[in-house]
Amino acid sequence: MPNQRSTPESATYSTQPQAVLWDMDGTLIDTEPYWMAGEANLVAEFGGSWSSEQAHALVGAALPDAARVLQEAGVKLSVREIIDSLSAEVIAGIKTKLIWRPGALELLAKISAAGIPQALVTMSERSIVNDFLAQLPGSYFDVTVAGDEVRAGKPHPEPYLRGIELLSEKFEQRLNPASCVGFEDSLPGITAASSAGLYAVLVPNATDPGVGRWRRLESLEHLTLSDLETWLEPINA
Repeated sequence: MPNQRSTPESATYSTQPQAVLWDMDGTLIDTEPYWMAGEANLVAEFGGSWSSEQAHALVGAALPDAARVLQEAGVKLSVREIIDSLSAEVIAGIKTKLIWRPGALELLAKISAAGIPQALVTMSERSIVNDFLAQLPGSYFDVTVAGDEVRAGKPHPEPYLRGIELLSEKFEQRLNPASCVGFEDSLPGITAASSAGLYAVLVPNATDPGVGRWRRLESLEHLTLSDLETWLEPINA
């Protein structure tokens, strides 16, 4: 798999994105069933009940926030213990079966082959990120941002701003967030990407945030680099 990356500076002379930033859970891979199973198991262990509505309300949330909600549901563990338990469930799940969202791996490969920088920006912690990266069939990401490496999680823009910062440092050229595309599936995630100034693209999965300050797609299938360039033409003109 090609691993050459164009610099953001060279990308500004065309309508190509300067970079593409990706959420992981629910956008690239379908881990939501693993998270939800872990939540339900924890609550049941302490004699409580956990509804589908409660599970869906946590989709895309920062893990410390999700842990506090589980504590309110009766889980008598520390925030750290809850995060570790949920993360172990997800790691076991993706090691057993890594479920790609339709079109996601293909688009990753197309962007990589075009030499466009890419970043992974996720609320999952570094342990899960490393397991995911180890299973990739190619080297796609120039930088990665994990949930335990930022002070404020999604929906705060910090994770995406950190991704832009790391890419800018790597290529020694300041990126314009508006010329970068951010793919997300949840309300916290798409809010973070949009608030960071990225050209935010929503691909709903377990939940549907509806319309907002973002482009909405039903699927990543059949998406081309020309599509991304068309979106950014008014910005890069």
